[in-house]
Amino acid sequence: MEKTNNPVWFITGCSTGFGRELAKLILKRGWNAVVTARNADQVKDIVEGYENTSLVIALDVTKKDQVKAAVTKAQETFGQIDVLVNNAGYGYFTSIEEGEEDKIRAQFETNFFGLVNVIQAVLPAMRESKSGHIVNFSSIGGLMAFTSTGYYHATKFAVEGLSESLSKEVAPFGVKVLIVEPGPFRTDWSGRSTSDTHSKIPAYDETVGVRMKAAKDNSGKQIGDPVRGSEAIIKAVEAKDHQLRLLLGKPAFDLAFKKIDELKENFNAWKDLSLGADFPENEA
Repeated sequence: MEKTNNPVWFITGCSTGFGRELAKLILKRGWNAVVTARNADQVKDIVEGYENTSLVIALDVTKKDQVKAAVTKAQETFGQIDVLVNNAGYGYFTSIEEGEEDKIRAQFETNFFGLVNVIQAVLPAMRESKSGHIVNFSSIGGLMAFTSTGYYHATKFAVEGLSESLSKEVAPFGVKVLIVEPGPFRTDWSGRSTSDTHSKIPAYDETVGVRMKAAKDNSGKQIGDPVRGSEAIIKAVEAKDHQLRLLLGKPAFDLAFKKIDELKENFNAWKDLSLGADFPENEA
C-alpha cells in the first residue's frame, strides 16, 4: 500500500489510561491509529465512526509472533508507522524481600521485554525511511524509587537506560525517541491494572504497608488528567525543538528536581572518595 499523508500512530495498551486517551485524540484529529490491546473487544468502542482511519488488533506484547504480525498488518493497511507508542505496562506492589519470582518476571516481560519486542519490529522500516518517532512510557518511578514498588521501578529504570541509548543509535537515521515520565494520573495503574503480594512481615508495615494502602486508597483521585497528559505527548512529538524526556504533571516535575538535588548532595558528599579512586597522575 502507498504511504498515507496523515500520520500513523501505533499504540500498545489501549484498553485503559493513556493508551485509550491517546488513541481517541489521534482519531479525532483525523489521523490514523493502530489501536491494540490484549483483548480487542475492550477497544472497539474507541474506533466507532473512525473505521477508515483505524485498525484494531489484539496484541500481547510479550508474544513476538503477535507483535510481528501486528506491525506487518499495520504497515500493509496504512503503508507506514510514523509514531510508535509503547504504553503497555502495569504495576506490582510488594516488598523486595517478598517479591514472587513469577510475578517479577511477568512484569519485566511486559514492561521491558514487550517494549523491546515492538521496537525491534517497528524500527527497520523507520530506519529505512529515515523518519519516525518512538514514544516509550517510563514513569517518575523511572527516575526515583519508593517503597513497595521496587520491581516496577526496576522495569522503568531499564526502560530509561534503553531509551537513552536508543535515542543516540537512531538519531543519525532521523528517528526520534521520547521518554514519557508521568507522576500520579487518574488511570487504572494502581487499581485493576496492578498486581500485588501483600507483606506478611510486620517489619515492613510502616514502609511497604503504608505506601501500598495509600496508593490503593488514592486510586481514582490522582491529580493527573490522562486527556491533558495525552495532549502534551502529542505536542511533544510534533515539537520542532525535540527533547528526550517529558515529565507529566506537577508531582513528577517537582519530584524530578528533588531527585537532582539529592544526587548532587550525594555526589558532592563523597567527592574526595570518588576522585581518589583513580591512579595518581604521576603514576598513570
